[in-house]
Order: sequence, then structure tokens, then C-alpha cells
Amino acid sequence: MHYLLIYDVVPDYVERRAAFRSQHLALAWQAVERGELILGGALAEPVDSAILLFHADSPAVIEKFVAADPYVQNGLVARWHIRPWLTVVGESAANPVRV
Repeated sequence: MHYLLIYDVVPDYVERRAAFRSQHLALAWQAVERGELILGGALAEPVDSAILLFHADSPAVIEKFVAADPYVQNGLVARWHIRPWLTVVGESAANPVRV
């Protein structure tokens, strides 16, 4: 199953993230190496959100990531939520549908 982790970041996120970025990216790359995180990054123009795409059996994997994320721990993320994403098109779709 695919899940989207959506972060709403604080207004001064870009200025504050430098202090925690290497730790955050290390955590993210570890999740990639485990096969959990597929893609992740901030939305641009404006930088007010970030989206991370996970492949996991349950949201518990994503909740564990959030709990360990220095961006969350240090107040750079104002709100976050997890959305199941029912992917149906593409080579990596969890539930491919062809017509």
C-alpha cells in the first residue's frame, strides 16, 4: 500500500531547516534503504509543505518515521497527516488497473 505523509511546515522553515537537515536526510535515506520511502521533498513556490511517498503495510511505519524526524521534534512541522494513496497507474502502482 502507498501512503503520503504530508507536512505543513512553519513560515520560517527554509531558514531553520539547515540546523536539522543532515539528520532529517539521514533518517529519510535509511527509510529508502529499508524499502519504505520512495520519494520525498518540499513543495516549492511557496515552500509551505512537504510530501513523502511511502510503501508500507500500515501507517505505523510512517508514524515511526514522524516520531524520529528532527524536523517534527524541533517544531519545523506545524501539522502532519498520513493519507492512504490507492495507486492504480504506473509501474510501481500498488493496485494496477489496466483497461
